[in-house]
Amino acid sequence: MTPKPPGPPDGGWGWVVAAAAFAVNGLSYGLLRSLGLALPDLAEHFDRSTQDTAWVSALALAVQQAASPVGSALSTRWGARPVVMVGGVLTSLGFVFSAFARSLLHLYLGLGVLAGSGWALVFAPALGTLSRYFSRRRVLAVGLALTGNGASSLLLAPTLQLLLDTFGWRGALLLLGAITLHLAPCGALLRPLVLPGDAPAPPRGPLAALGLDLFARRAFLVFALGTALVGGGYFVPYVHLAPHALDRGLGGYGAALVVAVAAVGDAGARLISGWLADQGWVPLSRLLAVFGALTGLGLLAVGLVPLVGSREGCGGPLLAAAGAYGLSAGSYAPLVFGVLPGLVGVGGVVQATGLVMMLMSLGGLLGPPLSGFLRDETGDFTASFLTCGSFILSGSFIYMGLPGALPSCRPASQPATPPPERGELLPAPQVALLSPGGPQPTLDTAC
Repeated sequence: MTPKPPGPPDGGWGWVVAAAAFAVNGLSYGLLRSLGLALPDLAEHFDRSTQDTAWVSALALAVQQAASPVGSALSTRWGARPVVMVGGVLTSLGFVFSAFARSLLHLYLGLGVLAGSGWALVFAPALGTLSRYFSRRRVLAVGLALTGNGASSLLLAPTLQLLLDTFGWRGALLLLGAITLHLAPCGALLRPLVLPGDAPAPPRGPLAALGLDLFARRAFLVFALGTALVGGGYFVPYVHLAPHALDRGLGGYGAALVVAVAAVGDAGARLISGWLADQGWVPLSRLLAVFGALTGLGLLAVGLVPLVGSREGCGGPLLAAAGAYGLSAGSYAPLVFGVLPGLVGVGGVVQATGLVMMLMSLGGLLGPPLSGFLRDETGDFTASFLTCGSFILSGSFIYMGLPGALPSCRPASQPATPPPERGELLPAPQVALLSPGGPQPTLDTAC
């Protein structure tokens, strides 16, 4: 029998890891998106403004994304399993501590710093471990895990509202602490996997542990710059799509329908995009640039939608634009993480995932405040969505500098199965071919 070549198993226990990453995504980003339902109760209890209480969720998101490289570094040193389990415990303790808060400062420390730090330890190691378990179906597995965000939002939002109505915000936060403790068993499912190309010893020094040496690679540097620009506009609809719908003349239920249409399109497109990318018909870097550009165009369309005639109107143009944006943004999301093994190799994918989260946090912290500033200056969100859409288009244009993003004059020969330690997008050696006219070998190169 022919021995199975070493590399990612591309299935098997990898689907268990995918289910664990699905739950991790749902209990991190899904819960973060639903946490805004508790902010009005917090503002009323502490007699503070909406802006003051909004910093609770904003700080949690900022800490979660900015500290993701730390989670990746710890995972590289001690493995993803203990790091994710510790992160789950920290997140749970953050919610429990916040349930006994006496001031907003306690909430900033509990939910913002402690729970945010716990989330930083769970997402990047889980998603990086998932990428190591798959090769040919990697993007599909990542897309499946990322749908945990939307699925959890649909489930946790009404659940959280029920808890608030029944037990108040203190009881709701206490019960959320019990729910987020399930991140610990999710981490226990992340079985370590040794692959060819893994470093024989953990990296030494803080720069190497954080993966900052990856910026010395031209392809990753191009990807990092494009991703930071895309992040400047990608998160704006999370915050301002519903207010924009209200400004366009829709009522409360109409605005909620716009958000729901975008969310459903986003969740469905993640699976379709993952399946399409794994077919190998189009290079991942080219798909990344195309769907990134479509996301930017979708935001431009959302910003240019005209006013609705009455508050009872259905807002058909805005629904169509929001649906197009959701489909494009959902298609883009799994490609961002699915392309990483091809850029840095499987051995560096965990560190690269943490760096991507940090880069998107830089843009994410800029985009919503800039959008709000433009809304205050102009009176509506048109300039906000046009500017943020331009950010995404600029980042997608930079993606065109990635290997394989632009079509070549003729296809270059690639090995049937690229070595997992190299990655699909890393430069492959030129293949010697025999010319038809004689035995002299010729090099098969791309233009």
